[in-house]
Amino acid sequence: MTITKSAVTAVPVHELIAERWSPRAFNSHAVSQDQIHALLEAARWAPSSYNLQPWRFIVWNRDDNADTFDKVYATLSSSNKAWVANVPVLIGVFADRRGVDGQENGAAAYDTGAAAFSLVLQAQALGLHAHQLGGFNRSELQREFAIPDDIVVQALIAVGYQGDEALLRDDLRAKEQAARSRRSLNEIAFTGQWGHAF
Repeated sequence: MTITKSAVTAVPVHELIAERWSPRAFNSHAVSQDQIHALLEAARWAPSSYNLQPWRFIVWNRDDNADTFDKVYATLSSSNKAWVANVPVLIGVFADRRGVDGQENGAAAYDTGAAAFSLVLQAQALGLHAHQLGGFNRSELQREFAIPDDIVVQALIAVGYQGDEALLRDDLRAKEQAARSRRSLNEIAFTGQWGHAF
């Protein structure tokens, strides 16, 4: 059985945002090259400071190269390994911290996050699901795939089709079934100055 989790928002928002969530139950159905291309194209058109476009991605498609995929899988935390086992595609998200005139790009992580979210929304638009994760060994990933020192490992994104949550182990199934929640706007948005609730 699959789960839908539409966000309960204070005011209406676009359905791509309201319907987007991060499942842990995936099936192993292949994601096509055309779909992957669309995800990367959506990320490519994200905004960035000075138009530096600091985002970089590595796609690991289990169908294309299971051995390489397994090397990424080996870097995951044990809790993530438990649910990523069926995911067909992992995408590494990286930020090039080199800026203008030899200066460090202070917006590199921010801009890369915007590109990653563009990718995630495009996945939603294609009927896929994307789950961003940070539970993995960054230094091991950097070493295993010869990522240059100027490139910062940001995240991994699991991409695929939603699977049956009943197949998850108990603790993960409980997370899958839990209601979505967010802080209130009064906690995260202010008017005029810090602490004046929106």
